[in-house]
Amino acid sequence: MSGDVITKKAIVAVSFGTTHRDARRAIENVERALTAAFPERDFYRAFTSGMVARRILREEGLAIPNPAELAEQLLARGYKDVIFQSLHVIAGSEFDKLTEQLAPYRAEFASLAVGKPLLWDAEDYAEVARALTERMPPRESEAVVFMGHGSEHPMNAAYSQLENTLRAMGRERAYIGTVEGFPALSYIVSRLARHSVRRVRLAPLMITAGEHVKNDLNGASPDSWASQLRSAGYAVEVDTTGLGELDAIAELFAKHAAAHCL
Repeated sequence: MSGDVITKKAIVAVSFGTTHRDARRAIENVERALTAAFPERDFYRAFTSGMVARRILREEGLAIPNPAELAEQLLARGYKDVIFQSLHVIAGSEFDKLTEQLAPYRAEFASLAVGKPLLWDAEDYAEVARALTERMPPRESEAVVFMGHGSEHPMNAAYSQLENTLRAMGRERAYIGTVEGFPALSYIVSRLARHSVRRVRLAPLMITAGEHVKNDLNGASPDSWASQLRSAGYAVEVDTTGLGELDAIAELFAKHAAAHCL
């Protein structure tokens, strides 16, 4: 019998999180891809949003730790080799929060790695653009408008890079707007008006179809994107599939976890 000490290994899926239970199926789909890719590692989940975690604890009695809390727990359980895989779309403020929270623990583990978010290098943009095109093939005289979260973070520019990647693939009528950054829907509408487009498909560019998708994208209020576009005279079709529900996106996260170079 070998006297070697078995190193306990884990993989952690770290997302912003969502309070909508049905929207968590997108997170769970990515988690299935991660556990399939790393059968030798124990699986854990963490959320970077404290607000989401507190509400889930209050309403569901379910405690979901943030990355720092989980790192403490894993150390206490004897884990030495851990991959924290980001499930964020861009390397924005939530990804920064993840890396900042884990920084003090890097010396505590034999190996602590962070997997890159969805959009990192040029090949990531190309793979995501292909996944979006396969999900929503182009139709004649129709535009596709994707809603991203948006941010004041410099990495908000990732949305424009992804749109230009779609352009390079021939998707001249694919547009990406954001809820909390540039470009806003008003800019997208001004671009639609320059073309002979009267039909629009809306879809989220978010991992989960939670609060923003149900209210800002497809809500009944006059301020939702669907309502505004219909008021502007467009025929609107809405697809509320979160990015995490797409197997191609889940596999891309698994690929990032395998690289875990940060």
